[in-house]
Amino acid sequence: MAALASALSTGKHGRTLQELSWDAEGTPNSAAWQPAPPAGHAPPGAAAGAPGRGSSRRAGAGVPSGGSCRTLPGPAVAATPGCRPGPSGLGRDRPPRSTPGRAGLCSARPGARPLHKALLPGQGLEALVIGQVHENITLHCGNVSGPRGPVTWYRDDSEPVFLLSYNSSFPPAEPRFSLADASSLHITALRPRDEGNYTCREVLNETRRFRVWLQVAGGPCEVEVNISSTGKLPNGTVYAAKGSQVDFSCSSSSWPPPMVEWQFRAPDSSTEPFGNNLTVSYFTLLLMSQNLQGNYTCLATNMRTGRRRKVTTELLVYFPPPSAPQCRAEMSQGSLMLQLTCRWDGGYPDPDFLWTEEPGGVVVGTSKLGVEMLNQSQLSDGKKFKCVGSHIVGPELGASCAVQIRSPSLLSEPMRTCFVGGNVTLTCQVTGAYPPAKILWLRNLTQPEVVLQPNGHYLITQNGQISSLTILNCSQALDEGYYVCQAENPVGVRQVDIWLTVKEPLNIGGLVGTIMSLLLLGLAIISGLMLYYNPVFCWKGDKTWGMSWFWWIQKKRRR
Repeated sequence: MAALASALSTGKHGRTLQELSWDAEGTPNSAAWQPAPPAGHAPPGAAAGAPGRGSSRRAGAGVPSGGSCRTLPGPAVAATPGCRPGPSGLGRDRPPRSTPGRAGLCSARPGARPLHKALLPGQGLEALVIGQVHENITLHCGNVSGPRGPVTWYRDDSEPVFLLSYNSSFPPAEPRFSLADASSLHITALRPRDEGNYTCREVLNETRRFRVWLQVAGGPCEVEVNISSTGKLPNGTVYAAKGSQVDFSCSSSSWPPPMVEWQFRAPDSSTEPFGNNLTVSYFTLLLMSQNLQGNYTCLATNMRTGRRRKVTTELLVYFPPPSAPQCRAEMSQGSLMLQLTCRWDGGYPDPDFLWTEEPGGVVVGTSKLGVEMLNQSQLSDGKKFKCVGSHIVGPELGASCAVQIRSPSLLSEPMRTCFVGGNVTLTCQVTGAYPPAKILWLRNLTQPEVVLQPNGHYLITQNGQISSLTILNCSQALDEGYYVCQAENPVGVRQVDIWLTVKEPLNIGGLVGTIMSLLLLGLAIISGLMLYYNPVFCWKGDKTWGMSWFWWIQKKRRR
């Protein structure tokens, strides 16, 4: 606990006060010089909201970027850019929960320094003493050394009230009052109502009066921060939905009421005060955004003692994904199990996923990843699966997508022909399969487990769900026969058979020679028949020869 010591000094304007303070480790800190207040006036810092030690703020600080706020009106608090004051009389004024005079304000700590003390110059008021609630304090009767006379203590309210006298026949006003060192007033279990002006009257040769002003301070303690957020996580962290309005309030048990300051610290950044000398206990952020996520600190300061308490609360800003979820079904690698995958990206934090069978709503599984594995016993052709994504800030019914699984169907030519030494391509097309089927080529019906692999003789290509098998350098002995195209997905297996015929290639040169020979033979036969039955010819190119041939034939007949 901090304590104040006093020292007298004489200057141009008479005796003044220098206050020294100690922090919790006992290190002294110099305070400001403070003149004695005029009689009948409160000292500096007594008014609520008056500036004092510990109230300086960083110049130019404002509301964290990305949001707007509103604050309550208060004494000596100027409007801050980006904030708007809360309306008066509309239930927005929430003063700190300070309870001066309450017996249980703050309990005294064992071993704490008992008082804050300062001496002040004359004009009737000789000393200022600050004490902590529930602790003991001693008020000295002037700063006088040497022999002392009989002393009587009074409380200066509207009229003097007797407290204690050197004469034991006059009992003290309360058992808490006693004399220390035959002149000082010792008060135990200090209470807030003990605050006020005290007068010590001493009779020694002459009557002297010494006045002491006692201020009582307590707290701050029990600092309480309330954030009207969307919800709270199990670990106590609060969160708000993006774009929502969030109210902040801070209260503390303290006497006098503390100065309350708010600070904000975003991740990986420095602490930023809210406004310039903004000392309010309540404000509102109208539109929460992602850059307003971070730690909010309420700092309560007792302006009399400099004692501080603070509470830091982490506030997260959540928002759902902006688009609809996406579903897909696929075969898991290395097995025929069905993998259902649901993605819903773009939100914070990640959503939860629920997979169900439709119709019926039988739960398949729930997870943060949205991935479920199903074996073939859980599958059938045409079965439908639905994924529902739910986010902590909505929408209330979540968002969904669905997939329907199908077994494959096959299309292919049933027969193909290849000449020995040539190439041929067999094609197989898969339709209706979801998830997409795996296509294999098998050889011979008697050994369907033998899968053809690409090599120097077989060339296998696939474009989407169309697969082609090209056989190079066909051999009648090796390649003729059945080929099987097989399509398989977790829902089912389908096969189609293709018969390949391998033929010897035709001899084109021999065929042409045979045809020419047959043509010449036919021409000779036709010519012979014509000569035998009709020997009269008219050779268009040589008529003389034709006539000679005619007369030669006639001459032969006459003979």
